[in-house]
Amino acid sequence: MKEKIILLVEDNCSDADLTKRAFGKSKIKNELVVLGDGKTALEYLQCTGEYAGRDKTDLPIVILLDIKLPLVDGLTVLKIIRNDIRLRRLPVVMLTSSNEESDIAQSYDNGVNGFIRKPVDTARFEEAILAFGLYWLLVNEPPPIS
Repeated sequence: MKEKIILLVEDNCSDADLTKRAFGKSKIKNELVVLGDGKTALEYLQCTGEYAGRDKTDLPIVILLDIKLPLVDGLTVLKIIRNDIRLRRLPVVMLTSSNEESDIAQSYDNGVNGFIRKPVDTARFEEAILAFGLYWLLVNEPPPIS
């Protein structure tokens, strides 16, 4: 059985590297696909553009999505996912450094499943990723994908 993919959409290379290290320390072995902007993330999920040949049934088990992204911002990506019949059930968790209460409200208003504020401290970030992994990969029952 193929390992389930976690999609990380993050434009900050340092944050992406920190997330990869935290996954490793948390012993999360799932394949981590890292994409740097919202447009590419949508192409990946919708199997268009450079991902036109990708298997449409090979969807991530969860998406970690930053809010402030180039080309297409995270909230717009979330809205598009929720309006796509094939993608709408995918669990999406905002992973962002945003402290704006409006970002939290808009994320939930648009159907996000969780919101994690990136802790500045590396140890706390690793704890947050461990908790994420325990819940989303072990405890949570993923939705059936249409």
